[in-house]
Amino acid sequence: MSLSQRDKKHLWHPLTQHKTHPETIAIAKAKGALLYDENGKEYIDGIASWYTCMYGHCNPYILDKVQKQMQELDQVVFSGFTHEPAVRLSEALMEILPENQQKLFFSDNGSTSTEIAIKMALQYHFNQGRKKNVIVAFEEGFHGDTFGAMSVSGLSVYNGPFEDFFISVERIPVPDGNNNQEVLSRMKELISTDKVAGFIYEPLVQGAAAMKIHDREGLNELIGLCRENDIVAIADEVMTGFGKTGTNFASDHMVHQPDIICMSKSLTAGLVPMAITSCSMKIYEAFYSDEIAKGFFHGHTYTANPLACTAALAGIELLRSEGMQENIKRIIASHEEFDKSIKDHPKVASTRQIGIIYALDLNIEMDRYGNLRDKLFKHFMEDGVFLRPLGSTIYILAPYVISKEQLDKVYASIKSVFSIV
Repeated sequence: MSLSQRDKKHLWHPLTQHKTHPETIAIAKAKGALLYDENGKEYIDGIASWYTCMYGHCNPYILDKVQKQMQELDQVVFSGFTHEPAVRLSEALMEILPENQQKLFFSDNGSTSTEIAIKMALQYHFNQGRKKNVIVAFEEGFHGDTFGAMSVSGLSVYNGPFEDFFISVERIPVPDGNNNQEVLSRMKELISTDKVAGFIYEPLVQGAAAMKIHDREGLNELIGLCRENDIVAIADEVMTGFGKTGTNFASDHMVHQPDIICMSKSLTAGLVPMAITSCSMKIYEAFYSDEIAKGFFHGHTYTANPLACTAALAGIELLRSEGMQENIKRIIASHEEFDKSIKDHPKVASTRQIGIIYALDLNIEMDRYGNLRDKLFKHFMEDGVFLRPLGSTIYILAPYVISKEQLDKVYASIKSVFSIV
């Protein structure tokens, strides 16, 4: 019996309606930008396995570092203890994070990193005797699947059954360069109620909203307004962090910096789960008190796991290396050339790019998880290219180590779609 057949007996997969989509593809191994299924067929990982394996699968540099750490310390409680990998990681992150970030709180995935940020924003005001219970978020934003994270997410396809249980959230449109003043006025109106505790946003690009890119000046004005009114600005960099927008963090494109930054996914180079919520001293000091109840009582069993910290350290070293930075520049330039070749095609409605993130919208109506979308997915897989279209949006977010030949194959597969839709 094949691995795919054995899978069906007990496993329940994410984002899957198993009655209509009963099949899974069994991946046996991975290396660099390639995945290999149980039959030996190879696929180019065009989305870095949900934006995690940015330095390539099974990167030998990272594996070597983690293997050595496994011989010294595998896991220890982080409440009341500390260890070398966590301390070294904090020092390394301070060198690449925006300069106002000074404190790090560990958790285990992207959803928990945003959950923690939301709790920090609410308790920040609570500890100072202010009753502020509203979080402002963008329309079509996505911040995770735990309850606080779902509350601030604006994609009902994921949240429908749970909306009656959400925290209080007000949504504003994404600034697009034409509506900036309208969005800013709406934010001022919400702030005037004296109920807003924080503003959470995906800086510059909304991943689950089909790589929707917004105006940096408009976003910068919103962050600045928050800073002026002591509203906690939360940058969800779970998807955008660690080089994807051409800078270490998407927040580096801004003049005004957030109070809190959420990190996960490529933080640990796709090797093991971990997340970090960083914050400024202003936020931290609101919890620093002789009153125990003002502390931040949140914790996860695998907080700051030494192996995950070691993987993250190795990933940061690779990110800062000359070779990886050259790879990022090469991919950015390659996407720009590809865009020139297809942006005027009659089957292409629009294109957009920020850093190594590239997306195009097909000039066709399509459900996010409908039959036509499934046809596209199957087409790519038959070509040996792993891409996950979001409805009519096809996007590329490949590992930094992808070769020119592999990237050209991804482009060719996308171009061939124009003849079947």
